[in-house]
Amino acid sequence: MKQLLEKYIPESSLERVSYLLDTHPCDLKIVNNRKTKHGDFRKLSNGRYQITVNRDLNKFRFLLTLIHELAHLITHKEHGRVKPHGNAWKRNFQHLMLPFLHPDIYPEAVLPFLAAYLKNPRASTDTDAKLSLALKQYDDKNGMNYIFEIPEKSKFIHNNRIFEKGQKRRTRYECL
Repeated sequence: MKQLLEKYIPESSLERVSYLLDTHPCDLKIVNNRKTKHGDFRKLSNGRYQITVNRDLNKFRFLLTLIHELAHLITHKEHGRVKPHGNAWKRNFQHLMLPFLHPDIYPEAVLPFLAAYLKNPRASTDTDAKLSLALKQYDDKNGMNYIFEIPEKSKFIHNNRIFEKGQKRRTRYECL
């Protein structure tokens, strides 16, 4: 497992992640990019657990996603079927992530945003714009932007359709 993971996570996190995966066995699948999620957790019909993580994530986002999904696994083992991002999951996620909040693992530029996010983690790290931007610095350059990076009234292409960015409506942008 270590050989597989060393390509995807920061080297200094490898021992701790290997320990967690040995302690909480699961089928870890590294899969092609999905547009709607970075990873997922499920209990298979044979009783085993499966975690999938997108292969195109940078090392820091990959680690965060893997720990997020491990928190789901542990929460499921402890509590059965509970709210996927409820208080039990939040506590487990915070507890699992704490040892990784270290400058040997995450860059100094990411740590304050990651620490702020972990005070009350949400279902997706992408809902935290500051954390997303901090992590994006370590992505392979692909010419993609977040919607909040584009000026208002600018046109952009998404899924082969042309949109114009409109005004922000509370948490989302109106795009026509």
